[in-house]
Amino acid sequence: MSAVPTPELGGAGAGAEDVPPSLTYPQLFLRFLRFGFLAWGGPVAQIAMLRRELVDEERWISSARFNRLLAVMQVLPGPEAHELCVHLGIRAKGRLGGVLAGLGFMLPGFLLMLALSWLYFRMDITGTALGAAFLGVQAAVIALIVRAVHRIGEHILVDRWLWAIAIACALASAAGVAFWITLPAAGLVYALARLQRRGLALLVGAIAVAVAAALAAWGPRAQPLAQTVLQGQAPLLLVFVAGLKAGLLTFGGAYTAIPFVRNDAVGRGWISDAQFLDGLALSGVLPAPLIIFATFVGYVAAGPLGALAMTAGVFLPAFGFSLVFYDRLEAVLEVQELHALLDGIAAGVVGLIAATTIDLAFATAARMPSLPLAATIFAAALAFLYAWKNKLNIAVAILGAGLAGWLLMPRGG
Repeated sequence: MSAVPTPELGGAGAGAEDVPPSLTYPQLFLRFLRFGFLAWGGPVAQIAMLRRELVDEERWISSARFNRLLAVMQVLPGPEAHELCVHLGIRAKGRLGGVLAGLGFMLPGFLLMLALSWLYFRMDITGTALGAAFLGVQAAVIALIVRAVHRIGEHILVDRWLWAIAIACALASAAGVAFWITLPAAGLVYALARLQRRGLALLVGAIAVAVAAALAAWGPRAQPLAQTVLQGQAPLLLVFVAGLKAGLLTFGGAYTAIPFVRNDAVGRGWISDAQFLDGLALSGVLPAPLIIFATFVGYVAAGPLGALAMTAGVFLPAFGFSLVFYDRLEAVLEVQELHALLDGIAAGVVGLIAATTIDLAFATAARMPSLPLAATIFAAALAFLYAWKNKLNIAVAILGAGLAGWLLMPRGG
């Protein structure tokens, strides 16, 4: 892709396209590093910041083209704000510029999470006031995920087929069916339903059920495919692949990565559910894409190198789609059947998150020394997140829940 944008075609104001200013590579990196330090409040706030400064004020790209670009990024896996940074870096200085812009945007959050991960394991918080604070935070994180399921679901589950797919995938996940069976089936079923091939759609669903049943019957007699290891000793290649899987399957925001990362990390014994929720909480108070919680998971799994491997896996697709494929994406995404396939997969992911949320809620409740207090913190955090729609609401909810746990939670839970 050329560093010099071509004129935009069609629409009002067609003609000379807005272009980025002339920057050196270090200047470009520092520009997006600044964005990384200011990336509070999740993707909506991050995208609004990029739009305000680079579209409205500095005119790196026209508003119409930015809107189309954002629409493309929203149907791709990966954090949209990071993908936008990579693409805008490409517009300014070619592919190397895209790499530098993406690294600049993610580096502050990565380094802060790495430091917090190191500090987390240098303190024995069991039975202490800090440990009680983290218990309160874990209750609030469940509320964050519940709110995210609602927010994502209301944009994705727009008809009865999508609702049915989400419910079926949630039930399948609760029954232990692997995502590589449910998600492709979800996409195919919905694409066929949209084409009025409902008989074929039901046949695909039946085949998926049959495959899941066959694996359930065969599974207990098979050797485990994944090695369970002690924390801090996971193979780096497996950690990287776990991150890559999450990066490739993150549709509609970082919360959609939760079931995939948890399945690998908790399922293989790399990290406990409590630590997993703590990592999510820490990511919520950092200026970074929320998916930076994967850095914490990688640190627990295999130390600093594990943090680097997991982070590289998660962000590789976000770099790759813009660096390699973007010049073809707009044309490909005009294919309506592909839209339907992606919509079906996204609905399936909503079901997986819902099932994971319920599982995490039960696991968290079992650890609480005071279940009524934990339920109160959860309810208060959830109500706060619905009532105060501000870019800092996640950080405030987490800090408030931690304070409540610190002051009220019985010690030694």
